[in-house]
Amino acid sequence: MIQKIKGTMDILPNETPLFRYIEGVMREEAEKYGYGEIRTPTIENTELFVRGVGDTTDVVQKEMYTFADRDDGASISLRPEGTASVVRALIENGKYSDTMPLKYYYIISCFRHEKPQAGRSREFFQFGTEMFGSESPASDATAISLAAAVIRRLGLKNVTLHINSIGCKECRPAYRSALVSYFESHKAKLCDNCKNRLDKNPLRLLDCKNPDCQIIAKDAPKTTEHLCSECESKFDMLKRSLDAMGIEYVVDSSIVRGLDYYTGAVFEFIAEGIGAQSTVCGGGRYDGLVESLGGPKLSGIGFGMGLTRIILAMKEQGLDVIAAPPVSLYVAALGERAMVKALEITERQRRDGKICECDIVGRSLKAQMKYANKIGAQYTLIIGDSEIDAGRAQLRNMQDGTQTEVELDNFTI
Repeated sequence: MIQKIKGTMDILPNETPLFRYIEGVMREEAEKYGYGEIRTPTIENTELFVRGVGDTTDVVQKEMYTFADRDDGASISLRPEGTASVVRALIENGKYSDTMPLKYYYIISCFRHEKPQAGRSREFFQFGTEMFGSESPASDATAISLAAAVIRRLGLKNVTLHINSIGCKECRPAYRSALVSYFESHKAKLCDNCKNRLDKNPLRLLDCKNPDCQIIAKDAPKTTEHLCSECESKFDMLKRSLDAMGIEYVVDSSIVRGLDYYTGAVFEFIAEGIGAQSTVCGGGRYDGLVESLGGPKLSGIGFGMGLTRIILAMKEQGLDVIAAPPVSLYVAALGERAMVKALEITERQRRDGKICECDIVGRSLKAQMKYANKIGAQYTLIIGDSEIDAGRAQLRNMQDGTQTEVELDNFTI
């Protein structure tokens, strides 16, 4: 038997109502904030992610699904994240000349070759937003507020916002030197991954999940202690903005995010009780990304929210029971003439916006009534030859068992 690829999932009809509900909340909240939906290709030139995400990241070095194009041998990759594609689309379509700020959202599938575990799969689903054209911390606060609004509307509790500033190109070099100097003195105790990151991407040592590395990282220099005056001022305004909006947060120097394009403010929403993969949303500012991909100088701020991790948190809190829309009518048909009439009636109801079903497999009346109960039909209409000849039939209320005689011609529920 052919099975699904490791790290992917089948989302069956009994599960899709929850996905659709969450996606609906995400769309509605994003549009309240003035974001418009953007859809980008699932495959992109590999160079986009090498330059955009960063060639020192685990995503580019280890996790991308990359292959050669059959036409010209060009290197193509399945998207591992959404931001780089949106930036590419912005540049390619000349949207940078539009009125600022530009605000986009998307719900996409992404692909990374990782070890599957709870909350982490090789194909995963992500709600993301990107805002361009505002350097003000007010835009950071707006992005965070949108993420918080989605989490709040879904009813999730015990989700904490962690914020940090990792500085800009002016103050980052001094901090990087202090960080490298600190970890060099503990190099013998670092895991192999951290030893490799020390020269290439030392910020990533701060959120290593190895327990020994975490102990060392606790006493590492903090990004907030090495900010230039401008970054410090912006971070202070972000905190004041969140305070004014009533959004609680903790300043967490370990929040650095895993992609190279982040600068300035970064943040994560962390949920309790869902295991190691507890970050349900993460994002930050990336002011140099558009320029690095061939566009003009243009600031950016965005986040990604994993649907699977949101669902894990909802299940942990008993918020995952989302019923499918009810079936308005089931037409039980006895015989060939009745089956044709049932198709006529259900077609009319469906065109009127109702969810209706009828027998199309030739079940007995008893089996049909059992099926009507199983699908939760609100009403059942039973028809046979005598009902067709009389032009009338019995409509049964499946909740209380009462029956009403109805005319079959032009019948509507």
